[in-house]
Amino acid sequence: MRPNRRNLLLAAALSAGLSFGFRAEAQAPIKIGLTGPFTGGSSSMGVSMRDGVKLAIAEINKAGGVLGRPLVAVERDDEARNEVGVQIAQELINKERVVATLGFINTGVALASQRFYQEAEIPVINNVATGTVIAQQFAAPKEKTNYVFRTAANDIIQSGMIVEEAVTRRGFKKPAILADSTNYGQLGREDLERALAAKGMKAVATEKFNIKDTDMTAQLLRAKEAGADVILTYGIGPELAQIANGQAKLGWKVPLVGSWTLSMSSFIDTAGPNGDGAVMPQTFIQLPNTPKRRAFIEAYQAAYKVERMPSPVSAAQGYDSVLLLAAAIKQAGSTDGAKVRAALEDLKERVDGVVTVYDRPFTAADHEAISGNIPVFGVVRDGRVVPAHEEDVAGENAMRVKPRA
Repeated sequence: MRPNRRNLLLAAALSAGLSFGFRAEAQAPIKIGLTGPFTGGSSSMGVSMRDGVKLAIAEINKAGGVLGRPLVAVERDDEARNEVGVQIAQELINKERVVATLGFINTGVALASQRFYQEAEIPVINNVATGTVIAQQFAAPKEKTNYVFRTAANDIIQSGMIVEEAVTRRGFKKPAILADSTNYGQLGREDLERALAAKGMKAVATEKFNIKDTDMTAQLLRAKEAGADVILTYGIGPELAQIANGQAKLGWKVPLVGSWTLSMSSFIDTAGPNGDGAVMPQTFIQLPNTPKRRAFIEAYQAAYKVERMPSPVSAAQGYDSVLLLAAAIKQAGSTDGAKVRAALEDLKERVDGVVTVYDRPFTAADHEAISGNIPVFGVVRDGRVVPAHEEDVAGENAMRVKPRA
């Protein structure tokens, strides 16, 4: 029986419609959540991270996107507030339908928000928050699968480096600890105390301060009276600057050795000359000592019209997190959360990042891309961070790579 003209036209229209639908689906953007504090005291980290992420997305899209589809960032400002981070997580998952989320600057916001992504089986790549527990929040045996990954140096790595630098390399005998009252500060303090205990030492004074505190006189006086010869810090840039400025007011200058946040522009600019000499672990220093780093620095400066990145570590780790996620989506051949997670845990492509070259950076049991051999020490000199020990960034040490499992 011969098909009539009407049926042929209907079939052709249906075929054309399906073809158009497939093309539209193939070209639909891949939506990625991007959350961090873009205002407030943590904003130098958040904005730098966001700008690094957007730079990587633009480069990938210019090269054709992923699976033939452009990446698009769905940005939200969490204001460094746990409750806002929780609301954003639910919005990105349920309304925006993101396939993954990048970001989290503050440990407390990460710990409060990640459970929603875990429940939804949507991967999260923490690219700045360093609280040690973050990547372990849903690790086995608590959960069968873990959807939380990280491209930052966790606080166990940093606290060990801080104590090694202050006690072993520099020979200080009486450390004091000054840490803020947030999850970040107090978890970091605990890690510092454990690292000191491993060397048979204890802080001569342990002091706490709050976000937005501007007078550290009482804490500094107690540390001074205890005979402290070095201050170990865990806090955010603006308050850390008040420690340096408070020392200057008291006429008491002992070295500051602290977590990576001493590199923030909000510390460097607020402390001014009082911040010179502060030392901290860094996964990335704004130093064009490899071709990839040179290209990244120049592209960032051109795109955002700045000479010094507000937070180079945040920018670099944000940039690299996009490269890792894109490689995982490509390998999975899908944006399905479970498939992308599995690809991240067994990433076959070597990813040439700014911080490092990622060669199988994750496994099912290890969601930390940064190992202890990667960070180096930076020091504040004349308003910017430079290598504290030149030998740490010279020759083969210029690009440090995580050992393969």
